[in-house]
Amino acid sequence: MTAAEEPSISMIVLGRSVDSQTWPVLKSGGFQMLKPLYNRFQGDGFQSNTTRLPLSSRMVLCALRRQLLKINRGCGAWGRLLQRQSSSSVYSNIHGFDQVEIREKLQAFPGGSIDLLKQDSGIAVLTINNPSRMNAFSGSMMVDLEEKVTQLENWTDGKGLIVQGAAQTFCSGSDLNAVRAISNPQDGMKMCMFMQNSLTRLLRLPLMSVALVEGRALGGGAELTTACDFRLMASDSVIQFVHKHMGLVPGWGGAARLVHIVRSQNALKLLGGALKVDPKLGLQIGLADGVLEAEEGAGTPLEQAENWLSRYIKGPAPVIRAVKKVVLSGRELPLSEALRTEKDVFGTVWGGPANLEALASKSKHK
Repeated sequence: MTAAEEPSISMIVLGRSVDSQTWPVLKSGGFQMLKPLYNRFQGDGFQSNTTRLPLSSRMVLCALRRQLLKINRGCGAWGRLLQRQSSSSVYSNIHGFDQVEIREKLQAFPGGSIDLLKQDSGIAVLTINNPSRMNAFSGSMMVDLEEKVTQLENWTDGKGLIVQGAAQTFCSGSDLNAVRAISNPQDGMKMCMFMQNSLTRLLRLPLMSVALVEGRALGGGAELTTACDFRLMASDSVIQFVHKHMGLVPGWGGAARLVHIVRSQNALKLLGGALKVDPKLGLQIGLADGVLEAEEGAGTPLEQAENWLSRYIKGPAPVIRAVKKVVLSGRELPLSEALRTEKDVFGTVWGGPANLEALASKSKHK
């Protein structure tokens, strides 16, 4: 085969032709030669750097990235690094998603806020605050949520998160005023990708998260509950996936997460029947992890949620965050990759302050 006849890298990963400069890299089979190719675009992050490339080149690099993740076990650490680079979000410009563009469009529909309180206890409280519209998400609130998730990702002292709605109701999904204004399929898909990114990042936070459900969690609000690790329901609360009544299916990732929580048969019933899930049904199918007490003296719903969550996050923040990371990898990754990730996370706490203190006090069997 002559140099002119040699296939380009895209012939292997996409079946299309690009420049021939990258073929010798792949032809050599040397993994170490592929690393600089990735590093070349890593600078400010893979996603931002590839925006300067033609679409065909971006597609090639994305496909190459997927191939790198399949390299043999000897290069597993590098593959895991690549995977972690892209693990927080589902969509990027590779998928035709322009976050700046959709943020600008969403900001045109103001109203309400997403409030974040980070406490010394290591528990943060995220409040959906738009009570005049049953805490429905306006466009600006969607942007607020993404910004608050970023703050939580950078909160290294955090251990837990409670998501609640203001004024004794959880969330009624999207504000219909914003929905009507972006009802064309293109903008609807972009909003869908934006919220899937935000809620996926919310679920992947190294914090144990609880949705505190008071009143109603409808539509997108029901989807939001599935982006938390646990759900606590007030005695008179309801979770309902009402999408069918709007001629829709969940678009914020709620259906995919619901299947993992309640399994496919129950998910079909909840979505196809738009069933109202009260605390009794929630406990029965595994959608609810507990029911708040309504008796006087039991404490406010938020106090009860904090007490419930505190049982599972006692201890140093690095250890609790490590627990969330290994469970997350077991939930999302293939077994072999989850095992290697667990090994890596184990290495971050083995010999650490908490481990050494426990060894010194011989506290294992206490």
